[in-house]
Amino acid sequence: MSDDLPADLPVLPKRAAQSHKGDYGHALIVGGSRGMAGAVALAGMSALRGGAGLVTLAVPEQIIATVASLNPCYMTLGLASDPAGHIAGGAREPIEKGAEGATAAAIGPGLGRSPALNKLVSKLYATLRQPLVVDADALNALAEQGPLPKPAGPRILTPHPGEFARLCGHADVDVDRQRVLADELARHWGVVLVLKGHRTLVTDGQRHVENTTGNPGMATGGTGDVLTGVIVALLCQGLATFEAAQLGVYLHGLSGDLAAAKLGEVSLIAGDLVRYLPSALMRLAQG
Repeated sequence: MSDDLPADLPVLPKRAAQSHKGDYGHALIVGGSRGMAGAVALAGMSALRGGAGLVTLAVPEQIIATVASLNPCYMTLGLASDPAGHIAGGAREPIEKGAEGATAAAIGPGLGRSPALNKLVSKLYATLRQPLVVDADALNALAEQGPLPKPAGPRILTPHPGEFARLCGHADVDVDRQRVLADELARHWGVVLVLKGHRTLVTDGQRHVENTTGNPGMATGGTGDVLTGVIVALLCQGLATFEAAQLGVYLHGLSGDLAAAKLGEVSLIAGDLVRYLPSALMRLAQG
C-alpha cells in the first residue's frame, strides 16, 4: 500500500470552524427488502462516515425497525411494501417528497427485484433532480426496462461486470471490451460510469481514471453498498459527479487496504470498510 496520493485526486473541501450539519448535505438512500436490511444499513453507515451531514434511509415498512436498530445516527422513512417485503410500486410519491430536502440520493442497496420495482426505479431515474447514485438491483431494474430514460439530474452508475453486461446488452463481452464500452456508453448516456473490479474504472466518456487502491479481500457481500454510501456522501459535500466517483472509489479501496493490513484479506467483511473509512479520510487530509 503506497503512501503517495495520486496527483489528480479530487480534494474534499476543508470544513469551516463555524459550520453545522446542513452545510454537509442530506443524503437519501432508497433500498432494502426483507432479508437484505443490512445492505441499505451499510450504505447509510458509510454515508455518515463519509461526511454527509444528514442521512435518511427510505426502506419498506416491514424492515424499518431492523434498519433503525443497526445505527442510531441515520433517519428512516418507511415505505409501503409488497407481500414479499420489497418496496411497493406505489412508493414513488413519498420517495419524491423525501427527496425534496435531499442534496443527493442513491438507490439500489438491498432493493431486491420485482416488476413494480423495475418501473419505480425507471421513473425515479427520470424524475429526481438531485445527483443520483444507481447501484445493485436498481441497475438490474433499469436493464429490464430497456433503453435508459433521459434523467432530470446528474447520474452515477456503479455496475460490476455482470450488471454492466445486462445494462449494455452484451453478455458475451469480456472485461477488457467492457472497459472500452464503458467509455462509449457513459458518453452516450450522459452519465458517470463506475465499472467495478480490479482497477475499477471511472469514466464520463471524456475523462477516465483507473483506481489504484483495493484488494481481493473486498470480494465479499456488502462492499458495493459501502461504496454507494461513500459516493453519495461526497456528492452531499459539494463534489461534482465525476470527482465524487473518483474520490469515492479511491477512499473505498484505501479503507479496504487499511482493513486488510490489520485483519488480513480472508477475514475482511464490508463492515470493516466502514470502520476504516475514518482512517482513510485522515490519510487523505494529511496528504
